[in-house]
Amino acid sequence: MVRFLKLLILVPVAVIILAFAIANRTIVSISFDPFSSADASGAAIMAPMFVILFLTLIVGVFIGGVATWFTEGSSRRKARVARDEAERWEDEARRLRDQGPVGAPNRVMIR
Repeated sequence: MVRFLKLLILVPVAVIILAFAIANRTIVSISFDPFSSADASGAAIMAPMFVILFLTLIVGVFIGGVATWFTEGSSRRKARVARDEAERWEDEARRLRDQGPVGAPNRVMIR
């Protein structure tokens, strides 16, 4: 069922991406020099438009992921501290359980 749902979503998305790539094959020039004249190609990239857009999307997703990772750092630290404290309490409970009841005599009663 899950596999079918994945196909139901991924196939139309793949068709849309393919149609977008075919429709935007025109070579464009992206310049990174704001002071250059129109005919100077100092710091420019020439590539099909869909490549530029896909690369921009990939870079944006990467930057968003890195920003989220840094933002969630305090939550990860709190979770790590809570996990360590839980492990300490479990170790303490296991140690006390192995010791036996407090104040219980250490002798066996025979009837």
